[in-house]
Parts: sequence; structure tokens; C-alpha cells
Amino acid sequence: MDSDTLYSIGELSRRTGLTVKTIRFYSDKGIVPPADRSPAGYRLYGLDALARLELARTLRDLGLDLATVRKVLDREASIPEVTEAHATALDVRIRTLRLRRAVLRAVARHAPTTMEMDLLRQLATLSRAEQRRLVSDFIDGVFEDHDINPEFVALMRSAVPELPDDPTPEQVEAWVELVGLCQNADFRDTLRRMAEDQAVEPSPQDIGALHSTLNRVMGERIDEAVSAGLLPASAKGEALSDSLGNLYAHAFERAGESDLRRWLLARLRTTTDPHAERYWQLLATINGWPASPALAPVHSWFTTAFATGDVAITKG
Repeated sequence: MDSDTLYSIGELSRRTGLTVKTIRFYSDKGIVPPADRSPAGYRLYGLDALARLELARTLRDLGLDLATVRKVLDREASIPEVTEAHATALDVRIRTLRLRRAVLRAVARHAPTTMEMDLLRQLATLSRAEQRRLVSDFIDGVFEDHDINPEFVALMRSAVPELPDDPTPEQVEAWVELVGLCQNADFRDTLRRMAEDQAVEPSPQDIGALHSTLNRVMGERIDEAVSAGLLPASAKGEALSDSLGNLYAHAFERAGESDLRRWLLARLRTTTDPHAERYWQLLATINGWPASPALAPVHSWFTTAFATGDVAITKG
């Protein structure tokens, strides 16, 4: 057929497999404009209508809206441009659906409280930026008018919960609990005390790595002591707590100072606050970080050892 061949809607339907109703709809929307009309007034279409209909069907099957399809057909937008934009939009939609699926499964696992249900609803509808803002607003509120330790506040801001694109129900539950914890007045007070304590004490350059090492060594040694049935007041227990005391003393350059025992006890009480420890455990679950061992029993043992008054602290 030559370029002057014209097709009726019925002929286009037979050639494309689209219904007459669909082609008429596309024609009304300007997707496939008629090239002419028959003597009886029926719409007739040129050869390009076949190509336009095939492309329109493909783009619609991919989920593009009619306005975008028309822009492509009228050369107002390129196919790579609109498909990339649509793929990006689909990425957002897929993440949203995966999150909602995890929220539904979290609800199905147990009967949440009214507050938890409200947080789950928020989680299912908030953007990532809005999710982060819940925690950043909490930190702003905790340290408002408390310019006591900028480094500590910066640390808190750097460790934010980031749910993965396809979270598990456990991660969703951890997010809900963490946001609920951020609303706890006792936890807010704990964070302020921690910032105050660390603001007045000299700390090594890599405080995070140091604490990790100290906690690991403390855990290993105290586990050995507990397994052996040692008590802090026993001879071996005293030697153990002595070595741990020296480790802290050397690390914080506080050896030989008369108030070291009191300083250590105050520091341990702060760092073993159950709210603070739970916060970091939940953060690790949400972000998929390796699980940290529970430090409360370790620090409790260490605190008991120092509290007996039988532990000498000297430079190691």
C-alpha cells in the first residue's frame, strides 16, 4: 500500500488488535489524529497511525500516562527521557509498596498498641526525609539550649535510622520502638547526662574504637570470671577488675588521680542506662548493622567490682 492509503477505525482495529473503542478514545485524546474523513463523515487514518498506535500501546503497557505518551508521539519529549523518569517513579513506588508490605506483616505478628499503630501508619506514608526528620527533631529537642558537647550531638546526628528498600518486619518493629523511645522523657535526660559527662572528660582521639575495644575485652574477661564462678571480692576477681581498671585509666589518662574510682562509677552508670543501650540496639537492627552484645551485665559486674572499694587502680 502507498502513503496515500487511509484506514478506517475498523481496519486499524484488525491490524493492531486494539478495540474500536480504544482507538476511538485514543483519537479523541489526540494520540492518533485522523488524517481525513470519508464522504459519510467517518474518520480515516494514515499509515503513520499504525506506528503511533503500536508505540502508544507499548508505552501505556509500561505504565506511562496518556499526556506523556502524546508528548512522545508529538516529539515534544524523547523516549529515553520519559522512560527514565517513569523508571525512577516506579522505583519510589516499589519502595513504598515493599515498606507497606513489611508494615502489614509487622502488624500481623502481634497486636500493636494505639500509639504503635499510629507510628506504623506514619512509617507507611512518610518519605525517607520525613522519617529521618522524626529523629533529627528529637535530637534538636533534647539538646535545645544545652550547648554542652557539640561532638556528642554530631555523633548522634550521624547515626540515623535508615530502613532498607525492602525492610523485614523486625526492622519495622525496631523503627517503631525507636521512635517511641525518642518520645521517652527519661531517655532524653539520659542523653543530656551522657553529653555532659563526656564534655568535661578528656577523651582519646578515636573514642568509638576505644570503647569498642574496652567493651570487648571487658566482656571476654568477665565472661571468663563468671564461668569460673569468681566474685568481684575474691582474689582472682580483684585481679581481674584491677586489670580492667588499669585499662580504663591508661586509656583516659586518669591513672593516679584520687577521684578515678568515682569517675569510672559515674561513667559506667551513664553508659549502661537501659534506654541508651536499647537505642543503639534498635539502631543496629534498623540499619542492618552487626548486633552488639548486651553490655549492661558486663558493666554491672565491673561497677560492682569497683563499688566494693577493694580494687586498686594504678597505671598499667
